[in-house]
Amino acid sequence: MTRARRRRISHWTIACALSALMAAHTAQAQATSQPEINDFAVKTADQQAHWLARAAADGTLAHLGDGELVALFRSLDPGTLPRYLRDGLRRYASCEFTMLRRERIDGKWPKRPDHMLVRVTRDPLRVYAKWLPDGAHAGQEVIYDESKRPGELYGHLGGIFSVVPMWASLNGPLARAQSNHSIRELGIDAITQRFIDEGRKFADAGLTQPSAIAVTTVNGVRVVALTYVAPAGQPDFYAKREVLDLDLEQPLFRAVESFDNEGKIFESVTFEHIEPKPFDDLTFDPQNADYRF
Repeated sequence: MTRARRRRISHWTIACALSALMAAHTAQAQATSQPEINDFAVKTADQQAHWLARAAADGTLAHLGDGELVALFRSLDPGTLPRYLRDGLRRYASCEFTMLRRERIDGKWPKRPDHMLVRVTRDPLRVYAKWLPDGAHAGQEVIYDESKRPGELYGHLGGIFSVVPMWASLNGPLARAQSNHSIRELGIDAITQRFIDEGRKFADAGLTQPSAIAVTTVNGVRVVALTYVAPAGQPDFYAKREVLDLDLEQPLFRAVESFDNEGKIFESVTFEHIEPKPFDDLTFDPQNADYRF
């Protein structure tokens, strides 16, 4: 046998050995994860919620394929997601985030979304919000502190008052000129609680699973899109159809789109950067030198 032929056989042998090792490694990885996924449907809601929390934190969810994710979320007990999201809110009891938001006001859909920086802390609920330069209503600011004036907010409220900081009723016409929601509903908590409340209505109507489950991306972030179609529509339900995009690495919704009985979108919320963060009292004080009150 020639030296060249011996060299080719040696290279081929090494390649075969490497391929065998890689195949064994892949099979071992699949063997350790696949039984968990296969057994997922028989777990209780508490067990599933605990598994989801761990799988999101260690990257297991993010590494699953699209088909695996769809199958996984189809196997959820109806009580799993509410538990998972409610438990996850503890991490965001004090947080800062940026968001894109549009609402249909008086039948009009805005050409540009509001781009907002929001700081929120709970117990007591305190909120600071600033409208960023590249969105609608740029430059406006509001502060709310339920421990001091639970029925009022302070800020630049738009229109002729956009440069005059003032106190306004929490649910008055000035505070609601740009939103159908109170400032108390600005953030992750409100959307999570609405999902839980609407889920109870769906269950009462005999619907315990989403109408559709898909995997997509929101601002470059991979998510599981859960579509819910209400049997009775509005006003019995918040929306006739809602699409909620669940983050795969954090226990929260990245985006929500809500549609009315005619199929027209009336609200869109997208959370961008989200960071758990502690705040001091100055964060929610109109006298803060960093603010423009």
